[in-house]
Amino acid sequence: MIASPRFATLAVHAGESPCPVTGALDTPIYQSTTFTSASADEMAAVYGEQKPGYMYTRYGNPTIHALELKIAALEGGEAAIATASGMAAISSAILGYVKAGDHVVAARSLYGAAYHFLDQKLPRFGASATFAASTRIEDFEKSIQPNTRLIYFETPSNPVLDIIDIAGLASLARSRNLPLMIDNTFASPALQHPLALGVTVVVHSATKYLCGHGDALGGVIIGPKAYIVDLGREIVRDFGGVISPFNAWLILRGIHTLPLRMAAQCSNAQQLAEFLASHPRVERVNYPGLISHAGHDLARRQMRAFGAMISFEAKGGYESGRKMMDRVKIFARAASLGDTRSLVVHPASASHRAVPREQRIAAGITDGLVRLSIGVEAVEDLMADLDRALAF
Repeated sequence: MIASPRFATLAVHAGESPCPVTGALDTPIYQSTTFTSASADEMAAVYGEQKPGYMYTRYGNPTIHALELKIAALEGGEAAIATASGMAAISSAILGYVKAGDHVVAARSLYGAAYHFLDQKLPRFGASATFAASTRIEDFEKSIQPNTRLIYFETPSNPVLDIIDIAGLASLARSRNLPLMIDNTFASPALQHPLALGVTVVVHSATKYLCGHGDALGGVIIGPKAYIVDLGREIVRDFGGVISPFNAWLILRGIHTLPLRMAAQCSNAQQLAEFLASHPRVERVNYPGLISHAGHDLARRQMRAFGAMISFEAKGGYESGRKMMDRVKIFARAASLGDTRSLVVHPASASHRAVPREQRIAAGITDGLVRLSIGVEAVEDLMADLDRALAF
């Protein structure tokens, strides 16, 4: 089962209710930059946060707030704040904990832009990051320094589908009094609840599975209420990484079908991973739903299903992967994921091109690796498309 009936109900109803003025069932798009006040005193009270209300969309907006309430409910968090993109969520959430002189311990396998932010951009703020040598908790522990202020990771990871023991890493973080942050984009709250396993903060690229239709950029951060409130005041508001009301509405709409989409996508992915694992033209397949995957048992314990992301390497390396990508008819060559449509990308030249080759190879992101985001099409058609593309 992908999600409980309770989760499915929350996906539709949490954070939303009929408009008390018009009775509109769907959450309105408050496509306004600013909001009026009844008096000068009320305006001053709202701006001074002595009274709840809206004043300027960079500070808050009813449509955006509905999205924040819904995602906080789905993740089981105290509060959430939406951002303009997944990277706005990642960078803002990290900067909420890290200042000049601080240090971050991170997983070795991360989304390419997140790796680049930690490795190249964080030093511009006078901070630094160390990437754990493996997925083992001991290697994260070895990377901790006296000035470490945060542990950051993904599971399943992008694009090699590494699985990390969430509860084990949370135990380490608690023992060192460190916040633990996870990018839960690949799993979504339909498959995995990191906060219940001891994680402090969850981030998402809401562009992906939460939206689900490839038509809106957005990000979200979920965590302790005090942290989220401070993040809104000190980072998101001042750095300007605020989501638009229209994009927030599109993501709200997308979340209604999240449990249904994930069920279809995970089922398709499992069948396609098994097909690829037995294909004579395929060297290796990364998918936690395969018994051969090193993290299979752990993923079974901490996830409800194994996700809809697959990466694999065709025999012949980069050249074979390139030929396969050029021959697909249904899979779209596009550098995103979580869409209802199936997508294929070459991480080394696209999503992870900012990661130095030595680090890429160490994390298992070889030059020939191809990443698939599985959609909701008929699995027989997707299987035939890959089989035909590999017949060279």
